[in-house]
Amino acid sequence: MTLNPQLSVCIDAVYEGVSESEAIARVAETGIKAFEFWCWWEKDLDQLIRDRDRHGMTIASCCTKFVSLVDPGKREEYLQGLEESIEAARRLDCKTLISQVGDFLPGVSRQDQHQSLVDGLRQAAPLLEQAGVTLVIEPLNDLVDHVGYYLVKSDEAFEIVNKVGSDNVKVVFDIYHQQISEGHVIDRLTRNIKDIAHFHAAGNPGRNELTRGELNYPEIFAAIRETGYQGFVGLEYWPVGDADASLRAVVEMVASPR
Repeated sequence: MTLNPQLSVCIDAVYEGVSESEAIARVAETGIKAFEFWCWWEKDLDQLIRDRDRHGMTIASCCTKFVSLVDPGKREEYLQGLEESIEAARRLDCKTLISQVGDFLPGVSRQDQHQSLVDGLRQAAPLLEQAGVTLVIEPLNDLVDHVGYYLVKSDEAFEIVNKVGSDNVKVVFDIYHQQISEGHVIDRLTRNIKDIAHFHAAGNPGRNELTRGELNYPEIFAAIRETGYQGFVGLEYWPVGDADASLRAVVEMVASPR
């Protein structure tokens, strides 16, 4: 079955508490052909590769080390973590690394922190370009889940990646987070699709199944499809009901476009 857009499952969220091998097998049984996770340095990479290959799947994304980009004093630590993450991504044949940017620094102007982000990503860009890996920075909501985080709105994230000016530095547009932070998600994602290299999706409120809450995912998926987007939509939510059934519901949603 070919799904458009392509789906990936965050096994750390949807199958929290389940072994990675079992989670990957259960994802495969739903008909979804890709999975993702957060901290590669906490995983058995050889086992992930075996499980991936056993089920004929793709690893859509994982995270780079969680080091602040808004603090220039941590720049070298960030770049070192990125180099290690690029090497892990190469082993995993994973083309996308997700980067958080760090918490807001009290006593430092927002303008200076914004510029530190741009400068750090400009230094990261040649490493990514040489490796053929795309780094996506992640805006998160600070009202519910990530109080104190620096990068809240996708508008600023798009401004940052445009200043960096590399095809290997883009944005992960988390529909759940941006519904809380900004709203107007269809308008924002369609206007800025050239700067988006990954999506995340969850229901709001609650960060549960896509079939729960106020977000109209059939319409959102249709809007993404109409842009010609070729990347993945990562399903990053905590199911209230049966996890397998919740994934099959998304597959049906995507396979039966409006």
